[in-house]
This record gives sequence, structure tokens and C-alpha cells, in this order.
Amino acid sequence: MAADPLTSAVSDRICRHMNDDHSEAVLRYAQHYGGVSTASSASMKAVRPEAMELIVDGTSVEIPFDHTLTDSEDAHRTLVAMLRAMPASE
Repeated sequence: MAADPLTSAVSDRICRHMNDDHSEAVLRYAQHYGGVSTASSASMKAVRPEAMELIVDGTSVEIPFDHTLTDSEDAHRTLVAMLRAMPASE
């Protein structure tokens, strides 16, 4: 089965899943990739082919991906890889 293209509906689904089930990971993205080391709250607002948009302590932060995402499977693999690439001690 082919993965879903990154439409706004797919972005909303990814964001809802990340915010509901992986909120700690979203905060770590903000702290590590967003450069907001003091962040106390973060939610994922959008996943676009070029970047993810987070709301970090009330401010929008865009975190570019290292490549243009092709579909929902690529988004999943990339988000997992970004999490695994972070130092565990953060």
C-alpha cells in the first residue's frame, strides 16, 4: 500500500498523533533542533515537505528537514531518525 501524500489532512493527523502520544518528543525537537533549550511546552502545528512547524511556549518555530519529504512514511521515518540522532542526555 502506498503512503499518503503530505496533504494538510495528513499533516493534521501526524500532528494530532505526535501531540497526543509523543509530546515529550515534540518538546525535545523544540529544544534540540529549534534551539529553544529553555522550552517548557511545545506542540506540533504542521508537517510540510520542507519543515515542521512547532508552537513553543506560544511562539511559532520552524524546523527544516534535511531533505524534502515525499509522503507520510517519509515523514514518520524522518521524525524517528531526528529523535534518535539527539543525544540521550538532553
